[in-house]
Amino acid sequence: MFHYKSVQKLNELELGVYNYVMTHRDEVMHMKIRQLAANAHVSTTTVLRFCTKMGYEGYSDFKLQLKIEKENKALSNLSKRDDELQDFFKLARKPAFQQNILACAQMLQKASRLFFFGMGSSGMMAQYGARLFSTVGIDTLNIEDSFYPLPDTDNESTILVVLSVSGETEMMLQLVSRLKARGVLIISITNHETSTLAKISDRSIPCYIPIELVADHYNVTSQVPTVYLLEELARKARQLKEKHGKTLDSLEK
Repeated sequence: MFHYKSVQKLNELELGVYNYVMTHRDEVMHMKIRQLAANAHVSTTTVLRFCTKMGYEGYSDFKLQLKIEKENKALSNLSKRDDELQDFFKLARKPAFQQNILACAQMLQKASRLFFFGMGSSGMMAQYGARLFSTVGIDTLNIEDSFYPLPDTDNESTILVVLSVSGETEMMLQLVSRLKARGVLIISITNHETSTLAKISDRSIPCYIPIELVADHYNVTSQVPTVYLLEELARKARQLKEKHGKTLDSLEK
């Protein structure tokens, strides 16, 4: 919101106000002029000169523009998120994508046992997935610890469903490799088919949602596509299981 030509006109004291505002925007929106002056170690007159040089009618007008800019940025981010989700659902309607979901559901409905695993926000999705598939009539367990000692199973009919945004988390890949070596089938839901997780999975469904980080390390990438995929997989697996059950009944008759 500050044009570089206006910034060039600021003296040393006014630059102090500028630097403080740039690093404390949210706080400045709620400060009185005396508070800002004190925090920037200048006089209120310097703050007023700063506002004038930046093209504002006064301090109140300056704070109002700060709030407007924040609201516009929030709306812009929301619009961007909406566009990304719309792109995903357009992709999800394509025949090839739906065929991939169906192929995964066919694998899942034949399983005698399912394990779900994820870390961080993907861990919460894994918990939700395990709950969903418990209604399908398959023995399902959510794993919260990558070092959890898993029971011996009929590995040929056991599937591990792994949820991961990046598909590159080391502990997750170690778990996948360990179970894959035992003959457990791997289905993954991750962000892209080029990730390591996708490559070592028996079947993978990509989300193609841009990864979003807060403070450079908190992953807040949308989980809406993951919820959709889990619900679609459970719904299709349930339908296939019911259809299979009806087929068996007709054969017995």
